[in-house]
Order: sequence, then structure tokens, then C-alpha cells
Amino acid sequence: MSEQKKNHPIETLRDGNLKAAVFENARENGTQHNVSFARLYQDREGQTREAQSFSGSDLLRLSKLAERSYEAIRERRSQARQETRARDRDRE
Repeated sequence: MSEQKKNHPIETLRDGNLKAAVFENARENGTQHNVSFARLYQDREGQTREAQSFSGSDLLRLSKLAERSYEAIRERRSQARQETRARDRDRE
């Protein structure tokens, strides 16, 4: 079985026991960003686990994490565009 490189989040945002992990993946046509959301809890043995289901009371906080994730991705894309423009100017 071949080993796969584990993709680590470029940023993790938290709100209490809720977490948003932002990932960045290079593709042929550019960079793609993905976000995974999780609710952290402790099992009976005291181990921290993640669930992908959320209660009604989690939803507003989850939406705020989604908004913060969007802003983080938008900022990264803006920085990448600025760096590309600077490199292009340097080549001239």
C-alpha cells in the first residue's frame, strides 16, 4: 500500500468546541481551498473526538466560523494575486 502525504490545514479557526480547518490544494488550474467543520467532544474514556453533526444551538456559531473561513481564504487569494503581480513586474 502506498503512503499518501497527509494534507494539514493552513489555518484552524475555533469557537469553543467548534472548529473550522482550512485546507489549500494545488491544482492544475490554480489553488483550491476547502474547509471542514467539526464539533469536538470527549468520549467516555476522556479522549477528544470529532463529530460532523451539529445541534441547533451550534448553527449560529457554525455560520460565523464559515464566514471567518471565507474571509481567511479571500485574504490568502488576495495575497497570492499581489505576489503574482509583484513577480510579473520584477520580470519586466
